[in-house]
Amino acid sequence: MRVHALLRDCERQFFSKQMAHALVVDDDPSTREALVAIIAEESLTAATAGSLREARAQLVRQMPDVVFTDLQLPDGTGIDLFADLGPDSGIPFVVITGNATVESAVDALKMGAADYLVKPISVERVKAVLNRLPRAGDLKAEIGSLRSELRRIGRFGAMLGNSPAMQRVYDQITKVAPTALSVMLVGESGTGKEVAAQTLHSLSLRRKYDFLAVNCGAISPNLIESEMFGHERGAFTGADRQHNGYFERANGGTLFLDEITEMPIELQVKLLRVLETGVFMRVGTTNEMASDVRVIAATNRDPDQAVAEGKLRLDLYHRLNVFPIDMPPLRERGKDVELLAQAFLDDLNQQYGTAKHFPAEVKEMLLSYTWPGNVRELKNYVQRAHIMSRPESDRTAIVPLQVSLSTPEIHSTVTIYYGTSLAEADRELILATLTQCGGVKARAAEVLGISLKTLYNRLVEYGESGVNKNTGDGVGA
Repeated sequence: MRVHALLRDCERQFFSKQMAHALVVDDDPSTREALVAIIAEESLTAATAGSLREARAQLVRQMPDVVFTDLQLPDGTGIDLFADLGPDSGIPFVVITGNATVESAVDALKMGAADYLVKPISVERVKAVLNRLPRAGDLKAEIGSLRSELRRIGRFGAMLGNSPAMQRVYDQITKVAPTALSVMLVGESGTGKEVAAQTLHSLSLRRKYDFLAVNCGAISPNLIESEMFGHERGAFTGADRQHNGYFERANGGTLFLDEITEMPIELQVKLLRVLETGVFMRVGTTNEMASDVRVIAATNRDPDQAVAEGKLRLDLYHRLNVFPIDMPPLRERGKDVELLAQAFLDDLNQQYGTAKHFPAEVKEMLLSYTWPGNVRELKNYVQRAHIMSRPESDRTAIVPLQVSLSTPEIHSTVTIYYGTSLAEADRELILATLTQCGGVKARAAEVLGISLKTLYNRLVEYGESGVNKNTGDGVGA
């Protein structure tokens, strides 16, 4: 397929081309010398400058493939140099800062800088940054072109859907994926937060390293510190061997922390320290280990409310919420429901060697239902409809959808006045039941104790619009 071929070509160019030249801009000679030494070990040439004026002169002599620049320079800032070339130059900028100005580095990342370093410079951190940098200035444009093509066919990385709500998500991912910013994904359960995190990773400069997902609410509070940071042999009862934690195994890559508000408060303090310093300690030792990990966090709760309730530390929230992305519920995604359902059905047809399709009644149900369980619930429904269909049929079964807990009770009162004909009473009861079932005809037929075909015939008789006269009987057709 042309899209996949384009992706392979893009990745091939990403890993095959080598950077030739770096520019180091810092008014501290020792910092410049340290960076040049590390850069030389990675087989890059380097030029240095101690001021903005000298840096601009170096740009005239030779255009670099990457720029390392201090934020504070004697005659300006590193951001001024970034502005000279512009964010569309394709030249990665790595800003250098002291601990007191990390917020300024984050601001630079939001403007388009590729990464940042904190003084004193860590050798491992610089090498990790160099190893992740793109090998050509036009890589960003190539990947942007690829993402545009993926969006046109309704697929964006591992994500599917082309509704306006999802296009906004794709635009945000496109902007933040190539940076080192922390991302907070907020959305209801089942909206695809982990898939979004995987897409962020696959479109980032860390994509050749591991992506690890951790559900903070699924790990025992007694074990979560060991799972996160690892432990030494003998650190506690049952620790009969050394264990590498998630931060160690994800080094260079991306760590997805799902349900971050379920992490114990005392561990949130340690997580914050790792994010700010880039070092951690295994349980049972005082030896610090470096970790170069991008963290993507997610929650199905309102983060502000979680902070107010003491479930999430405010300082950690601000550190993780550098770039928030809201994941829309399925009920706000329009016809993405059909697109997703068909994709799930295509996968099942391929898996089981079938060629089933959705009958009209099922398509109507899919669009009229509110999907409180979102994409996860939709996938489960498609699996049920496929499994419940008759083996010899080319159609999925018409199985009832579960009505949302927020739907009014089915036994709500229907008033029938004295003298009302049986036909009119029957009509009012059927229409009231259909309303209570949220317009889902299969569910209404089940509650009324009649076949779906009978319900359709009655609705045709009542003159209800949008009714298909040629329907089946609601049994796996």
